Amino acid sequence: MTARAAPPPRRDWSLRSRAVRGLLYQALALALIVAAVWFLAHNTLTNMRARGIQSGFDFLFGPAGFDIGEMPIAYDSLDPYWKAFLIGVLNTLRVAVLGIVATTVLGTLVGVGRFSPNALVRGLCYGYVELFRNIPILLQLLMWYLLLTEVLPDPGEPISVAGLFFLSKGGFSFPVPVWGLGQALAGTGALVGAIAAWLWARQARLHFETTGTQRPVLLPALALVIAGGVLGWWLGGAPAAWNIPKSGEASVEGGSALTPEFISVLLGLSFYTASFVAEVVRAGIASVPRGQSEASGALGLGRGQQMRLVVLPQALRVIIPPITNQYLNLTKNSSLAVAIGYPDVVSISNTAINQTGRAVECIAIIMGVYLTTSLVTSGLMNWYNKRAAIKER
Repeated sequence: MTARAAPPPRRDWSLRSRAVRGLLYQALALALIVAAVWFLAHNTLTNMRARGIQSGFDFLFGPAGFDIGEMPIAYDSLDPYWKAFLIGVLNTLRVAVLGIVATTVLGTLVGVGRFSPNALVRGLCYGYVELFRNIPILLQLLMWYLLLTEVLPDPGEPISVAGLFFLSKGGFSFPVPVWGLGQALAGTGALVGAIAAWLWARQARLHFETTGTQRPVLLPALALVIAGGVLGWWLGGAPAAWNIPKSGEASVEGGSALTPEFISVLLGLSFYTASFVAEVVRAGIASVPRGQSEASGALGLGRGQQMRLVVLPQALRVIIPPITNQYLNLTKNSSLAVAIGYPDVVSISNTAINQTGRAVECIAIIMGVYLTTSLVTSGLMNWYNKRAAIKER
C-alpha cells in the first residue's frame, strides 16, 4: 500500500506571518514614496503656474537655435531640442565608454605593477597612484585643457608625424578611410573575427584547465581579427581611398579630428579613475593566498602566467564590486566637462535652460540620463560578477 503524498502546506495570510507583514510594509513604503513624489511634482507645478512660469516638455520639439561644437551625428541649429539633447547624450556616452576601457587597461597595469619585483616599476606605479588620486578631478581636467590649448603650437603650424598625423591647439587630426561598402564589410569581418578570437580564448582556457597545457592566445586572436577585416575589405572591392588631413594656412583641413575638449576630458577622467582602479586591483591580488602563486610556480608557470592564469581570475571576486563603483564615478564625473566647454548633456541642458527657462525639465533630463547609464552599467557588471562567481565554483 503506497503512502499518500502530503498535501502542500497552506499559506498563512494572517498578520502573524512574517512574510505577509513584510509584503504589507513594502506596499506601504511604496505608497508613501509615490505620494511624496506626486506631492512634490504637484506643488512644484502649482507654484510655477502661479508665477507664470511655463512647464512641460513640449519645448523639445521646437527649434534649438544654437550650434554644437562636436556632433557625432548630423545636426543644424534649426533642428529641435530633442536632437540637441541626443547629441549631448552621445557625447557623454562616448567619453564614458572610452574612458572605462582606458581606465580598465591602465588601472590594471598599474595595479599589477605594484607587485613587480622591479623596485623602479613598483615606485613609479606607487607614485602614479598617489599623484593622480590626490589631485581633484576638476583641476586635472583644467590642467589637461590648458596644456593642450596653451603649450601646443597654433593650428597653422601643427606638430606633424609623417605628414599624416597633426597635433596642435586645434586638436589631433588623423587620416580616415572614405566610408563605403568595403569599410562596412571590413568592420563586419573584424567583428566576426573578434567573436572567433573570443571563442578561441575560451577554448584555450578550457584546454588549460583540463590538461594543464597552455595554448597561444594573443597572436591567434589578433590573426583572426585582422584576417576577418582583410577578408571583408577584399569582398567589398578592396577600396583604397583615404581622407588625409593637410596643414593649411590657419588650420588642418581634411581627415578626422579629436578636439582639445574631448581629449582633455578623456585623459583627465581616465588618469584620475585609473588611480583608484589600480588600488582596487592591488587589493584584489593581495586577497589571493600566497600559496596559490607558490603552487603555480611549482607547476612551472612563469610570473606572468601565474598572474594572468591563477591570481587575477581568483581576485575578480574581490575586484568586480568596487570597480563597478569606479565606472559609475567616471560616468558621473563626466558632467564636469562643462567646465572646459565640452558639449555633453549637462552643457546642452545649460544652454536650453538659458533659452527656454525650463529648468525643472532640463534638470530632470540630466537626472534621467545619468540614472539610466548608471543602472545599465551596474546591471552589466552584476551580470558579469555572477558569471565570474559561477566559473570560480
